[in-house]
Amino acid sequence: MSITAPAGFAAAGIAAGLKATGALDLAVVQNQGPLQNAAAVFTSNRCKANPVLWSEQVMKDGTVSAVVLNSGGANCYTGAQGFQTSHATAEAAAQHLGVSAADVVICSTGLIGDQLDRDALTGGVAQAAASLGSDDASGLAAAQAIMTTDTHAKQAVVAGDGWSIGGMAKGAGMLAPGLATMLVVITTDAALDSAALDTALRAATRVTFDRLDSDGCMSTNDTVVLLASGASGVTPGTDEFALALTDLCDDLALQLQGDAEGASHDIAIEVVHAASEDDAVDVARAVSRSNLFKAAIFGNDPNWGRVLAAVGTTDAEFDPYGIDVAINGVQVCTAGEPDQSRDLVDLTPRATSILIDLHAGDRTATIRTNDLTHDYVHENSAYAS
Repeated sequence: MSITAPAGFAAAGIAAGLKATGALDLAVVQNQGPLQNAAAVFTSNRCKANPVLWSEQVMKDGTVSAVVLNSGGANCYTGAQGFQTSHATAEAAAQHLGVSAADVVICSTGLIGDQLDRDALTGGVAQAAASLGSDDASGLAAAQAIMTTDTHAKQAVVAGDGWSIGGMAKGAGMLAPGLATMLVVITTDAALDSAALDTALRAATRVTFDRLDSDGCMSTNDTVVLLASGASGVTPGTDEFALALTDLCDDLALQLQGDAEGASHDIAIEVVHAASEDDAVDVARAVSRSNLFKAAIFGNDPNWGRVLAAVGTTDAEFDPYGIDVAINGVQVCTAGEPDQSRDLVDLTPRATSILIDLHAGDRTATIRTNDLTHDYVHENSAYAS
């Protein structure tokens, strides 16, 4: 189960006609209470889509009654008409769900620069509202309706002591902070206020979604929203909830990485013994964004020189000639010199690990990325066609 696993939530996914294929393309998630507390994080891209601009205003009071999500168009760089479309979508949800439009988060995903069919959206909201359900099938349909180039729906559930968290996500391309390109809805029946939700969500996304850097490209539409119904009547401890939420976000982040456009390797770049966590993140991210490194991994070439070359572009504290590198468990470089033969490295499995030891402190961080493949280039060269 997914977003419908926690008590107090209903969902639907329907075909509103936004996709020419006739596939599911609009989802509604309703928080049926008794609480309607929420928190959200959005893209840090300065070029924000209209649904993000709308939803940032909705989130100011920490109250959300419903989330409407569409694929088939990003509604970004569509001017005043596009913003009015987001507003009209929220008004339609308010009318058919009996809530306030000011408490409806709007999310969109798809091609930038095209107007969405407003009538199809508002009509789709009415259809989805009439078909809301709290069963597994309803949650799955909602998760499928937000897919773009995703090959499958992404869902996760974590059970607490008398309460639970459920989540759904979409994302396959433009996966890079801030946030990573994604739409994520997370539901919980825990009884928590908006401030507690916000603290837990920011802590969780910082070490999960924010450390997924598949292709170095940041979206205009990223939204991760957490809704609490309080229907369980249980208030978990702050640390207990934060840990469960982080586990759920980590699960979804791994699913996003595994479905990245055209990828043939899922790469975990772990930096250890850094002077600070920021240094560890900067070093790992620099490697994750090296096209030379990513192309080498695609070609099953354990070219550790490309790792060190990327590390050296950062301002992190380290001795350039004191770095160790291991690839899939083989120590190929020690103290800046060749160690075991690169011929011992097996890069045929999809899972790939890069371990970088800076010998500069006691901090660590991991960035997840993918290789750069012919399929990725092809898919993104034909995205708008």
